[in-house]
Amino acid sequence: MANTKSAEKQNRQAIRHRARNQAITSAVRTQVRKFREALSAGDAGKTKSELTAAIRAISKAASKGIIHKAQAARRISRLSKAATHPPAGPKSAAAP
Repeated sequence: MANTKSAEKQNRQAIRHRARNQAITSAVRTQVRKFREALSAGDAGKTKSELTAAIRAISKAASKGIIHKAQAARRISRLSKAATHPPAGPKSAAAP
């Protein structure tokens, strides 16, 4: 329990910041999930547009300080790599 006015204010701010951080983090996860769904469906046009949306969401989260700049760069790199080099199909059973 906060004992001073400044501590009470900090608690109120923390509640607001946490709500904002959760909303932005959720939006990033949603955009990445949509990108992965489009990628697995094989729709090139939708994949490209979802990649753009995911990169935008990740960059915005990094600029707001929700995620670290290096983490944002790593996530964007991995998504871009996944878009340009889609995973191969299942391995054949005949291969040793």
